[in-house]
Amino acid sequence: MERLTTIFQHLNAAEQSVGLREVASLPSYQRKADDIVVVSALRTPITKAKRGYFKDTYVDDMLAAVFQGVLSDTGLSASDIADVCVGNVGDPKIALTARVAQFFSGMPETVPVYHTNRQCASGLQAFMNVAGSLKTGQCDIGIAAGVESLSKNPMGASGFELNPRLKDYPKAQDSLLPMGITSENVASRFGISRRAQDEFALASQQKAAKAAASGLFDAEIVPVTTTVADAGGQLKTVTVSKDEGIRPTTMEGLAKLRAVFKEGGSTTAGNSSQLSDGAAAVVVTTRGEAAKRGLPVLGVLRSFAVIGCPPDIMGIGPAVAIPEALKKAGLKIDDIDVYEINEAFASQARYCVEKLGIPFERVNPKGGAIALGHPLGCTGARMIATLLHELKRRGKRSMGIVSMCMGTGMGAAAVFEYEGAN
Repeated sequence: MERLTTIFQHLNAAEQSVGLREVASLPSYQRKADDIVVVSALRTPITKAKRGYFKDTYVDDMLAAVFQGVLSDTGLSASDIADVCVGNVGDPKIALTARVAQFFSGMPETVPVYHTNRQCASGLQAFMNVAGSLKTGQCDIGIAAGVESLSKNPMGASGFELNPRLKDYPKAQDSLLPMGITSENVASRFGISRRAQDEFALASQQKAAKAAASGLFDAEIVPVTTTVADAGGQLKTVTVSKDEGIRPTTMEGLAKLRAVFKEGGSTTAGNSSQLSDGAAAVVVTTRGEAAKRGLPVLGVLRSFAVIGCPPDIMGIGPAVAIPEALKKAGLKIDDIDVYEINEAFASQARYCVEKLGIPFERVNPKGGAIALGHPLGCTGARMIATLLHELKRRGKRSMGIVSMCMGTGMGAAAVFEYEGAN
């Protein structure tokens, strides 16, 4: 297989060739009033946990910023929102956090809010929860959000007691494996070399740097004004409008990094997702409601799938979930223009791409979590925003997928359509 570094030297040519695919080959979906549609999807910048601009920012402040952003973007009144679901993994008081953020954003007490946790797919699951409420008539317009502060709520920080019966159940024991070890398992079991992982990581950084320099993230980012303490403890007010994780990267630099999870391993800080802080929100409604309110449709949900996989190689989740989501949508691998696959680790992301035969130039065209960061509960909602704004930028009818793996062994995938200018 041609090396990724060579592929992305020819990225512009590849993007042009992808654009030549005839949309006539796609299914002709009937437009129905109860179609689940996205009318706004925005996110904060993603910053470095513990040392970035959001390290001192409260979770509810980040969440309030994206709530306010999508309300302003759509022109909706806060009281128009019938339900809010927030995806989050690590905040032990997320029920309170979400409610407080709602009040910070100006939503009245009559708007209900709740939270969900499906590990790294929490933001996507929040979207599907609101979509389900729309389908069953529980509400007519809602907000799905995701938020995570790995500065305020580090991974593994909460203490808990384990059931001693775990020792009798190997799969249950595997569910406790550190995520980095599952990356090493995928790399060794499926032959994903250190070089292949570093090439994938380099490509993620290069694509993200190119996208940022070209202003391709601007449409999806809500600038956030916050207060941060400097190294000397002095507080200063800053407005954050750019992602922090994108950095100059070379193969030589990546090769110098040591494995961090296993002696002699291949998973490094350079080919893994970054620990990050951030939030995202998506306004979800039906096509009929959007038409009634005069809201343009940014994207249409076409299918969703979530499937389990072995916990010790949890990173293969997208490889099992994407085919099921495609099947439900009546689509094939080649029908998808953009694959947003979360880069928890280069080992698992590269394996999934190769296993499914996805053209590399269609994967994370603006970079992924290796470059941008992975604020756990935020990621699913962030990826929806990144995907739909990219499809809109391309300006023609097109299809995209959001997919990620999850700790304990699962994969989730959702298919979205951009129908073209409304």
